[in-house]
Amino acid sequence: MEKLKLSEQDIVNALCLYTADKKQINPSDVSIELMWDEEYGFSASATENGRSQILIQANMIEAIRFWLRHELNRDPFAASLELDLDDDEGIIAFATYHG
Repeated sequence: MEKLKLSEQDIVNALCLYTADKKQINPSDVSIELMWDEEYGFSASATENGRSQILIQANMIEAIRFWLRHELNRDPFAASLELDLDDDEGIIAFATYHG
């Protein structure tokens, strides 16, 4: 079993690439703010060209899978993904590859 730890910056990068790909814009044109709420869990605000949208946890997982495939050349569906709130590191993620 292999476990990859994704930092808060990795998650932001994943969301930038994912949003840029969806909108057909440059990733540097996307601004991301990660959020966590007791009632709603994990989410992010993506802003591009003056427009903002909220990305829910499912979108965040999809973005991490996109990042795993395109940036690390890993099978994005061979891993189980888990978001976590760490007191010191902020919002992080774990990708656990089984087998």
